[in-house]
Amino acid sequence: MSEQLLPGYIIRRGSALDRSLLLKFMQRTYQDLFPNEDFSHLEQTVKQYFSSDTPLWWVDFLGEGDQGRNNQYPIACLWVGNAIDQVHGNRHAHIFILYVVPEHRRRGIGRALMRYVENWAIQRGDRQIGLQVFQSNKPALNLYNQLGYQTQSLWMVKFLSAEQ
Repeated sequence: MSEQLLPGYIIRRGSALDRSLLLKFMQRTYQDLFPNEDFSHLEQTVKQYFSSDTPLWWVDFLGEGDQGRNNQYPIACLWVGNAIDQVHGNRHAHIFILYVVPEHRRRGIGRALMRYVENWAIQRGDRQIGLQVFQSNKPALNLYNQLGYQTQSLWMVKFLSAEQ
């Protein structure tokens, strides 16, 4: 079942058959941020976490293709998992990935997807949504700040060498 997200774009629920397309979109997400890295390991993430409990939505563009035929193809995805609020113990939605292909950015798709998932989370009884964003991803940080998301904690890493 699909519904209009924005004019010219529909949103539809993904299925278990979308595993390879999800992996492709995940790799594109990270490749945009870190172009010189290999992200083949993300296949393990999809194998481990993608299930009926972690919904996936696709945004399809309703455009014209070759010889004027209508084409419908995915230009964005949103994959959501579950997390537990470590302070209060409540389950809540956690966004694994939100990705819009570069040619369709700055058209309100990311904002519309965020509103969509917020409504979905409210309907299932969640009181918050969590996500992780790289500090260097300024467009995403700006969007999340505009939508009222706040930093609750910092994920810190220390790179270790074998020579210690």
